[in-house]
Amino acid sequence: MSLVNHFLEHSAQRLPDKIALICGNERLTYSEIDKRANQVAWYLRHRGIERQDRVAIFLDNSVESVIALFGILKAEAIFLMLSSALKTQKLTYILKNCQAKALLTHTNKLNVVSGIFGSVSGLQNVIFIGDKDKIPMADCPNPIFWPGIDGLCLNNCNSQHETRNSSFPSIQHSTLNTQHLPSFLHPLTSNIDLDLATIIYTSGSTGDPKGVMLTHLNMVSAATSITSYLKNQEDDIIINMLPLSFDYGLYQVLMAFKFGGTVVLEKSFTYPYQIIQKMIQEKVTGFPGVPTIFAILLGLKDLDKFDFSTLRYMTNTAATLPQAHIEKLRKIFPKVRIYSMYGLTECKRVSYLPPEEIDRRPISIGRGMPNEEVWIVDEIGSRVGPGVVGELVVRGSNVMRGYWGLPEETARVLKPGKYPGEVILHTGDLFRMDEEGFLYFMGRKDDMIKSRGERISPREIEQCLCAFEGIAEAAVIGVPDEILGQAIKAFVRCHNGKKITERDVLKHCRGHLEDFMIPESVIFLDSFPKTSSNKIDKLALKNY
Repeated sequence: MSLVNHFLEHSAQRLPDKIALICGNERLTYSEIDKRANQVAWYLRHRGIERQDRVAIFLDNSVESVIALFGILKAEAIFLMLSSALKTQKLTYILKNCQAKALLTHTNKLNVVSGIFGSVSGLQNVIFIGDKDKIPMADCPNPIFWPGIDGLCLNNCNSQHETRNSSFPSIQHSTLNTQHLPSFLHPLTSNIDLDLATIIYTSGSTGDPKGVMLTHLNMVSAATSITSYLKNQEDDIIINMLPLSFDYGLYQVLMAFKFGGTVVLEKSFTYPYQIIQKMIQEKVTGFPGVPTIFAILLGLKDLDKFDFSTLRYMTNTAATLPQAHIEKLRKIFPKVRIYSMYGLTECKRVSYLPPEEIDRRPISIGRGMPNEEVWIVDEIGSRVGPGVVGELVVRGSNVMRGYWGLPEETARVLKPGKYPGEVILHTGDLFRMDEEGFLYFMGRKDDMIKSRGERISPREIEQCLCAFEGIAEAAVIGVPDEILGQAIKAFVRCHNGKKITERDVLKHCRGHLEDFMIPESVIFLDSFPKTSSNKIDKLALKNY
């Protein structure tokens, strides 16, 4: 049996003194992270967290985020890595939806977090990092202070005597002495690989986020397949600028800890030259990115003058890289293996294009990854042949358990397979396959927008727009964009006589939506094109 927390535990046993994580000025070894994750696990249990309880992490990319996720898993709970850009309304919805029992956050997010107090009845503990004096003692349910990576304090912030649990024993199942362990750590009551490890919230077709339930088996299977085709080894050093709330960013840490590599964790790609200097300084071998990052990278001056001699591979997902960008990357990084990939949160990864094929098939996203089957079906679910456009179907142990609390949504995408008792994932994405089995993305079956690597519900943005005083109707579509994958285009109709500018609308959106959901443009219409059922005709809007 293998669990996600074993990635850290096994590497800590094999390579205790190796640097596992570099973040800012912090450099932590596997044994240091393992010890601190143990402390978090013990503390969560001390605060009443039980097996399969949900614990949310609402932090920027940081060492605390990594320690927390493994600590939650060691406590046999389920972690939620939430986007640091969430607004109060969506944060409240997610915490209530999954009945989160604890939240780990930073005092710099109080303007968002303070709005949930009193709204999430099941939330029993809020653990803060940052400035202790800023913790709202009166309003917050059971506030707790975590003094950074040094460990959690045992007592509530109201106590005058705080102690750190650095002397707590290790939670390493492979070295268990069961007679000295509490019952929750006894092997007979431990998590198994069918238990949930995480819930990742993505935008839903109704406008509300939906939680993708992933088991330990799902995540171990995906990580094993991906690291096998990337040929990862212990000497790999991966730079990660992607948010840990994005499964692509999260798996950079999980996979590196699985094979004993090193992760250089950054908050973003906002300052690309600093990232490049960090890559050279740390001798980075792996560079995961999305089209937006690669577009910025290729726009830098004198890129060919930097020493990227240690870089072994680049990976891209979220949207297909424009062929022109691939050609430029091949010229600047002739010895670097470039992997074009495709995936979705519901199964993590679907396919990859072997680097040796990228010059022959630059617009393909490859074939199914190891330990997985993929094929294309028509509208009645029958397999189609080469060249025929249809819906992509995925079969494998990486396929999610389902959507949290949404049985009808789950049944819509997880359907019975050919063999008794199995289910297969209908992705909702349209593809064609060539004679050799290589896949080509053709479009989305529904109107969900995929921009900047995020799945975005048009309805959520439309609801935000319609909440702005003076707007009568709103519609949002995605339009093709070489860098973003799809750009968000908003259409609005104002109430008679109401004067609203694009600047007004975008300011409103910035105050209520995450950055990646802000429209690229706003078009004002006197009237919307309508279908025979009097619904806004979004297909017609594509011609505007």
